[in-house]
Amino acid sequence: MQWCDQRRALRLAGFVLWMLSGCGADQPESVTGGGLSGLRVSTVLGAANDAEYLRADQPRTFSFPQDHLAHPGFRSEWWYFTAWLTDAEGYEYGMQFTLFRQALTSHPVGEGPWQTGQAYLGHFAITDVASASHHAAQRFARGHPQLAGSQLEGGWSVYIDDWSLRQQPAEADFNFQLNAQQHEANGDRFAARLNVMQVQPIVLQGERGLSRKSAESGSYYYSMPRLEVSGRLSLPDRSVTVTGSGWLDREWSTSLLPQGVAGWDWFALQLADGRSVMAFQLRRRDGRRDGFDHGLVVSPGARAPSVIGAGDPGVDLLRPEDYRLQAQRWWQDQQGVRWPVSWILSIGDERFEVEALIDDQVMDTAIIYWEGIVGVRDEAGNDVGRGYMELTGYQ
Repeated sequence: MQWCDQRRALRLAGFVLWMLSGCGADQPESVTGGGLSGLRVSTVLGAANDAEYLRADQPRTFSFPQDHLAHPGFRSEWWYFTAWLTDAEGYEYGMQFTLFRQALTSHPVGEGPWQTGQAYLGHFAITDVASASHHAAQRFARGHPQLAGSQLEGGWSVYIDDWSLRQQPAEADFNFQLNAQQHEANGDRFAARLNVMQVQPIVLQGERGLSRKSAESGSYYYSMPRLEVSGRLSLPDRSVTVTGSGWLDREWSTSLLPQGVAGWDWFALQLADGRSVMAFQLRRRDGRRDGFDHGLVVSPGARAPSVIGAGDPGVDLLRPEDYRLQAQRWWQDQQGVRWPVSWILSIGDERFEVEALIDDQVMDTAIIYWEGIVGVRDEAGNDVGRGYMELTGYQ
């Protein structure tokens, strides 16, 4: 295991050196596909050499649309959009698009467009539930106006190459469009072109946007937990028109994972009664429950003002004593890693079973994690929701 960790560290070092090399190059550079693999999330989000960066350690005032853009003074950041969709025949699909930003330095290293000191990693995946297939791809790029980054001109957008989330400026609120497509080495292609409409306020997670992970570390974190989605998915064997729901998460920090934590288990769920639930637990190496675990329940009536959080009507902060997550079933991948793909989530007197719609939704990319569509059942076994689950740090 120590050798594996060294190999992953070398891959990260190689990625960083590649991003830093050629800063005076005249042409944009990017990497598509599997140039790197095997990093654990703790390698990227650990607490090393972070003194020069800004920290999420006290509440702040959020401002939109500016906070949809990058925060380069912080070490790590991501834009995370997931959707659970159905076609005209009732077949189900999951879709994930994530853009990670990692600062290689806290300040630009020069005045040119290559001198941003930022690295970007994009992940895009589609799960076809009926065929039990999961298609995933990744892209790397240095921060550059022509390659990867964020901008506000003409409406906010974030992008890496031709993958993007872009606001539709003629529309109200923060409606946006996802565009992503991938041609695989075997000739297969998968793609998503989705229109996304905001139907509820932006929700500030944790302490009105400050999500503490320890006494010394935390992140700024907000969500758009109820989004209406429509558009088209292309799969290797067909193309389908889809409709459904989505969830957008935004988070940035400098030292996200405290010492003694291997990873996290995270859930974003939309219940049939209109409630939206975010819950996560930090998985401590000593097996104890972490005192900084938290979540949020948003009721369907929580619609005004345009940004809401804990303390507002219809928004309930979950503290460790308010909920419990218990793994029920484990699935082992081809590398021998065991992933908990079925859980019991207890909130007060309510009990929900959260289970992967297919077991194999591992993102076997530069950062290895499990990310996929899940179903939700109540105690009577009734289907009461859909959502996405993220599992990190398993080995």
